[in-house]
Amino acid sequence: MGAKNFLGKYIVTAEIEVKTGLHIGTSKEDLEIGGLDNPVIKDPKGRPYIPGSSLKGKMRVLSEFYHGKVSGDGSVHKCSDPNCPVCGLFGTSVDNNSNNTFARTRLIVRDAYLDEKSLEPLSDFLETKWTELKHENTINRVTSKANPRQQERVPAGAIFNAEFVVDIYEGDEDKFLKYLLQAMKLLEDDYLGGSGSRGYGKIEFKNIRVVKREKDYYLGNGKEEEVGKYSTLNEALKNK
Repeated sequence: MGAKNFLGKYIVTAEIEVKTGLHIGTSKEDLEIGGLDNPVIKDPKGRPYIPGSSLKGKMRVLSEFYHGKVSGDGSVHKCSDPNCPVCGLFGTSVDNNSNNTFARTRLIVRDAYLDEKSLEPLSDFLETKWTELKHENTINRVTSKANPRQQERVPAGAIFNAEFVVDIYEGDEDKFLKYLLQAMKLLEDDYLGGSGSRGYGKIEFKNIRVVKREKDYYLGNGKEEEVGKYSTLNEALKNK
C-alpha cells in the first residue's frame, strides 16, 4: 500500500436475515452429558452470533474465485498489486518466502449479534431459547443402518446486525466499497457456516446503510455523511 495518504472510512451497516437454518459450530470440549452433539457458537449470554472471521473468510474465498485469483495449490492469494480487488480489500500477511509486500487490510468485519426480537415469533417452535435442533441420519452403505445425529441451528427468520468498515486511501475513490458490496452479494448466493450443500446457511443482507467519515471526523472537526441507504444489495450495487 506504500505511503498513500489516509482519507477516511466508509461504515457499512446491514441486517443479516437467516433464510435457511444456520450452523456455525464451536468446540465441544465443554459438552455435558445430555448436551448437544453439534452446538452453534454463542456469546457469553448464550445467544448465537456470527463471528466476523466467518463472514470475512467466506467473502474472501468467494472473491478469489470471482476474480480468478485461486492458485493451483489452493493457498490464500497474496500479491503486491495495490489495486488487487482481493489483497487490496482483505489484505495480505508477510510472506518471508516471496517478494510480495505486506498490504494492510482495508476491511474490518465486526461480529454480528442477534436481534433478539427477531426470534420472538418463533419462540413456541424452538427447542432452546434461541435455536432449533435438526435431526439427521447418516446411512451405512452396506448394512443400511442409520446413525442419528442432531445439529443445533439458528432458525430461518433470525436477524443479526452486521458492521463493515472500509479504509479509504488516496486514489481509492469508492472502488473498494464496491468490492465489499460485491463480496456480500456473492455470499448471498452461496452459504455461510457448515452443511451449505445440504441447504444450510442461506442469508440475505437487508437495510444497508453506508456513511462516509473523512479524515477531519477523527479530529473532531467533521461530520459523517450518509452516502447511501438501500433495502437490498441489488439496489446498493446499482447505485455504485
